[in-house]
Amino acid sequence: MSKRTDIIRWALFGAAAILLVVFIAAQTRGNVDVSYGTSPSRGGVGKATGEPVALPSAGELSAMLGREPVVRLPGSVARWDEPRVRAAIGDADLRILVTPPGLSDEQRDLIREVDAADLRVVGTETSGGGLQAASSDLAGWRSQFATGDVTSQLLALIARIREQPDPGDLDLLRFRAPTTAELDTVAADLRADGFHAADGATAAKPDGDAPLVVALPRQPFGEPVAEYGPALARMFPDQPVVVMYGEWVEYHGPNAEEFVDVASGSFYGQFGSLIARSAYPQSNVLNAYLGRVQDVRYAGLFDRPLPYQPFDPLRVTLPALPWLFAACVLAALVLSVRARPRPGATPTGQVARIAGLTTLAIEMSALSRHPALVRAIGKLNNARVALDSDLSERHLRRLLADAEHELDIAARDLGRADYRPGVYLAGGI
Repeated sequence: MSKRTDIIRWALFGAAAILLVVFIAAQTRGNVDVSYGTSPSRGGVGKATGEPVALPSAGELSAMLGREPVVRLPGSVARWDEPRVRAAIGDADLRILVTPPGLSDEQRDLIREVDAADLRVVGTETSGGGLQAASSDLAGWRSQFATGDVTSQLLALIARIREQPDPGDLDLLRFRAPTTAELDTVAADLRADGFHAADGATAAKPDGDAPLVVALPRQPFGEPVAEYGPALARMFPDQPVVVMYGEWVEYHGPNAEEFVDVASGSFYGQFGSLIARSAYPQSNVLNAYLGRVQDVRYAGLFDRPLPYQPFDPLRVTLPALPWLFAACVLAALVLSVRARPRPGATPTGQVARIAGLTTLAIEMSALSRHPALVRAIGKLNNARVALDSDLSERHLRRLLADAEHELDIAARDLGRADYRPGVYLAGGI
């Protein structure tokens, strides 16, 4: 081997080693933090307020349930479709205890001690048989928080207790178009102050640059509800409009369809159970919901231009590093084969095998740093040294067999049958 060829060969191996180190080190780099800004919302629904709730003792509640199948304490807000629930109960002796929201932890413990109650409803949080039923979609949450409807939850628990099929969720909330007088009253307040609160609502006008807000109390169960949102969105086409029915909040306005389902689903999925059992004023729920809308929009999930990301040379060139590594290794191996033929052996086949397994290792290293892959790379390096040092053919074959075995383990663990050596090398190099 000429001195010049030797220098080139070792330079290629050195370049391959550097490329491999750079590529592996780059895998540990965190992603560039790109965002549209930090949302200023505070999150959470704050502290529940309201008058303390007075409850009878556990013994008194048990006695009341002994006389009546349904005991509804003063201040209770939950309602349900009574014919459906009675039909579901059938001839089973199931007793229902309904309490107002806002119970303390001690009072909730007391309710759980009432063994005579098969089903318990605290606010609109419904439990029984050691289980708790909760809404799982926007329609279910809307019925629950707009009218106090717990029909679906009761039916699900009754079916579980009676070992019957789950009847599925019901959407019993019906809407109607608001009358001209209703719409005019609300629109006049929105034009004057940007805020309308109906009798019985507990929401106050949000601070700052808030959307137009209509606050309505919890709606009567079983009666059609005036659907203000679409009508007001048409009257105020360039402004966001928020309509609140009890603890249910609806957002209408420009581009609302892009994010409102995500905002509502994440908000009620996180806070639904807490709101159901607690006595929060509407202002708390409203401000928390608007904060969630703000969080979602700040997250940059929708049709907005990407924020500026500084140029990163490594990020641009990183996909090419494995191929440069392969080119350096293969070029060095070719120089080794041409310069050091070994009599009495068949080096061409072993060199091709080293080249093929090395190429496979490079491709797999872009997907994983599996321990077996690391061991295989070490075996391949030892095989190259054995080839250059004219070591025995038997020793070289053993090193290559070990490397192939380690690569096979890594491919199986990655779930990539196409990277198993027998499959990968079947078409030749």
